[in-house]
Amino acid sequence: MSYPTNNMPVPGGPSGPGVPGGMPPPPGAPGGFPGQQPGRDDSYFTESRKGEVNELRQLLRTFGTERDKQKKRDIMKKVIAYMTLGIDVSRLFTEMMLAIETRDLVIKKMVYLFLCNYADTHPDLAQMCTNTLVKDCGNEDPMVRGLALRSLCSLRLPQMIEYTSEPLRRSLQDGHAYVRKTGVMGILKMYHLNKEEFDKAAFNDILYEMLRDPDPSVVTNCIFVLNEIQAEVGGMAINRAVMLHLLNRIHEFSEFGILAVLDLIPRYIPANDEEGFQIMNLLDPVLKTANAGAVVATIRAFLSIATAIGKRPGDDRDEDSPSVDDLSQQVVERIKAPLVTLIASGSSELSYVLLKYADQLIDLCPGIFDDEYRQFYVKYSDPTHIKHSKIRILAKLANPNTAPDIVAELGELVTDADETLGRIAVRSMVNIALNDSGGEGAVESISRRLVDMLDLQGISHVTSEAATALAALVRRNESIKPLISAPLPRALKYINEPAGKASIIFLLGECGADITEAPYVLEKVIDSYDNISDAGVKTALLAATVNLFFSRPPEVQHMLGRVLKKATEDMSSQDLHDRALFYYRLLRSSPDPTVAKSIISKSMAVTASQFAEEDDSELRAVLMDEFNTLCTVYRCKPENFIDEENIVPFVKLPTEHPLAAAAPVVDQGVNAITDQMNGTSLTDGYGSAAPQPAPSAEVDLLGFGFDDPAPAPPASNSIQSLSLKSSLSLSGEDYQSKWGSIPDSEAIVISGLPMASAPPSTDVVEGALDAFSMKGDKYPLPVELSLSL
Repeated sequence: MSYPTNNMPVPGGPSGPGVPGGMPPPPGAPGGFPGQQPGRDDSYFTESRKGEVNELRQLLRTFGTERDKQKKRDIMKKVIAYMTLGIDVSRLFTEMMLAIETRDLVIKKMVYLFLCNYADTHPDLAQMCTNTLVKDCGNEDPMVRGLALRSLCSLRLPQMIEYTSEPLRRSLQDGHAYVRKTGVMGILKMYHLNKEEFDKAAFNDILYEMLRDPDPSVVTNCIFVLNEIQAEVGGMAINRAVMLHLLNRIHEFSEFGILAVLDLIPRYIPANDEEGFQIMNLLDPVLKTANAGAVVATIRAFLSIATAIGKRPGDDRDEDSPSVDDLSQQVVERIKAPLVTLIASGSSELSYVLLKYADQLIDLCPGIFDDEYRQFYVKYSDPTHIKHSKIRILAKLANPNTAPDIVAELGELVTDADETLGRIAVRSMVNIALNDSGGEGAVESISRRLVDMLDLQGISHVTSEAATALAALVRRNESIKPLISAPLPRALKYINEPAGKASIIFLLGECGADITEAPYVLEKVIDSYDNISDAGVKTALLAATVNLFFSRPPEVQHMLGRVLKKATEDMSSQDLHDRALFYYRLLRSSPDPTVAKSIISKSMAVTASQFAEEDDSELRAVLMDEFNTLCTVYRCKPENFIDEENIVPFVKLPTEHPLAAAAPVVDQGVNAITDQMNGTSLTDGYGSAAPQPAPSAEVDLLGFGFDDPAPAPPASNSIQSLSLKSSLSLSGEDYQSKWGSIPDSEAIVISGLPMASAPPSTDVVEGALDAFSMKGDKYPLPVELSLSL
C-alpha cells in the first residue's frame, strides 16, 4: 500500500511550511515550539484571519486611502450583498461608521441602510452613529439631509427620541421639499415609537398647518400621516376650508396625491346642493385620466356626494330637487364610458377588479350599461376569471332588445371545455328567465334551450345544470310545464350528479299529470331507495311522490306508503325524517285530501320576485358604503377579513353646517375673508347687546335696482344682510355715475366694524388692497385653514 508523499496536514492537527505531514518538528528544528529556540516563527500559533467578514474588514480599512470611487462603491455593495444574504456583518459596524464621512451620495445611502438594518438587533452600536446622523441632518446638500433624517427616524429606538425631535422640527421648516416630506414621514415613525413625546411636541397641529405647503408631495404625505395618526376617530379632521383648499390645488398633485385627496371627499358633507355640484364639476376631468385608481376613487366621490345632496323621502325640499336615485343614475351614466374603456384596455388583473366595480354599479342602477353589452362578450384570449365575471354581468344587461343576442352568446359558451364556464353560462341564462327581463317569449325560448341541453348525454355537468335551472324556472312559471315534460323520463336515466337527479325527480312530481310513465319511473327509484346515498335525492323523491299522489292517487297510493315508511325509518338525514313524519301526519289527520293538497302544493310554488337565498340587498348596501375597497372584490363585509380593532370607522365631516338645499354658495371672496377671520362672525364680541331682529329684505348697495321691488329695510344699527349679483357687468364710468347719484340721505352706514385706529392716509388702504389682489391672482381661493376640531 502506497502513501502520498506530499505534506498533507493531519486532521485536527497544526500545519505549516516547516511541519511535514502535519507533525511537529523535533526540538531544535526551525519552526519548533515556542520557548525552545530564540528567533523562531510564531505564525504557526497565529489565529487564521480568512473568511468573508474578515476579508471585508480588510477592504474597509483601506477604504479611506482608496481613491477610485467605483472601487469604494463595489466594497459597499459587497457588504450590502452579504447583509442581504443573511450573513451577520454587524462586526463591521465600526469600519462602516468611518466610511460614512464621504461626499458620495451612493456610498452614504448604503451606509445608512447598513445602520438601519442592525439598529434593532444591536441598539448599543446604533447609538454610536447618532451624532453623525444628527450632524448630517444639517448638511448643505438637501439629499443628504433627507437621507440622514430618514435613517435617524428609521432606527426606531426609544432612547433615540430625544435626538430625533429637534432635527424633525427643523426639517419641517426646511427650504427643500424633499427634506420636508421626509420629515413628515418621520413624524409618523415617532408617533408609533412614543405617542407621549409626539403629543408634547404638538406635531399634530404642525401637520395641519403644513397642508398649506407649496409643494404638493409634502401635502400628500401630510394627508396620509394624519389619516393614520387619527385612524381611531375615522381619519384626519376635515372642514370646508380644508376641502376647498385641496380641491383647488388638485391639478398640482401627482396621481398618488390625487388619490389621497379623492379619498377624503366621501367623508365630506357639502354645505348645500350647489357646492356638491361644483365639486363634481371640479372632479370631472379626473375621469379622463388613464389611472384606474383615480377614476374609481372619483366614482366613489360622485356617489357619496349624490347621496349627501339628493332628496330623500320626507325631505321638505322643492319638488324639482333631484332625489338620491336620480343623481345616482346621472352619476353612473357619466362614468359608464370611462369605466368601460378602462376594462377593455387594462391588464387582466385590473380588468377583473374593474368588472367587479361595474357589476356593483349595475346592481345600483339597472339598465344604464345595457347598451354596452357587447363590451362584456367573452374573448378567446381572456383569462378564466375574466370570462366568468363577464358571463355573470351579461345576464344583468338583458332587456327585450338585448336578450336575444345575449342568450345566443351564452348558448355558445355552454359546451365550452371549461366546466365551470359552462355551468355559469347555464345559470346566467336561467337568471334572465327568472327575472323576466328578456321580454315577451324569452321564458319559453330559454326553456326550450334548457330542454335541448337535457339530451347532451356526453356533457354531464350541462345536463345537471339544465335540470336544476328548469326546476327553479317551473317554481316561478308553471306555464312552461308542457314544454319540458317529454324528455324528463329519459333524462333521469343518464344524469348522475345528485343535484341534477334531484331536480329531475322534483320535475316528475310537478309535471306528473302530463307524463304517462311518471309513476312507474318514480317506482323504480323507490325500489332502489336503499342504494341512494344523497339526502337531497331522497328528499326530492319524497316530495315528488306526495305531489304526484294528489294528481294520480290510484297509481301512487302504494308507492307513497312505501316511501313514507322508508323515509321515517331513515336516520341519515333529520330533515328527511321530519318531513316524512309531517307528510304522514298531515295525510292521516286530514279527512279531506284537498286540504293537504293545498298546503303541500303552495309550499312548492314561489310567488315572490326572487328566492329567499337570492336576497342580498343588505350585503349590497354594505358594499356600496365600502366602494373602492377590497370588500367589492371579495364581495363580503370588512368584518369577514379584517380584525375588528383594525377597521377604521367611517366618519363624515363637518358636522357644524346643516344640509340646506336653499342656502346659497358663498362667494369666493367672502370665503377668503371669512377664512382669514377664522370663521368669526362680524357681530362677534357684541354678545351683551340685545338680540337684533332678522333682516327682512335685501339691500341694494349700488342702487342698481332689483327685478322685484323690495320693502325698505328696518331702521336698525345692526349690520344688514347683503346679497350681491354675481352676473352683473359694469364699467368704471357707469359705476361712478350711479354711485354719485345716490343721495346722502339714502346711504347706509355700517358701524358694526370697530377699528383699532384710523389709517393715516388712503395710500395705506390702497396698498393693502393691492397686496390682497395680488395674492388673489396667485391663488384662486386664498383660505386660512382654521380647523374646527
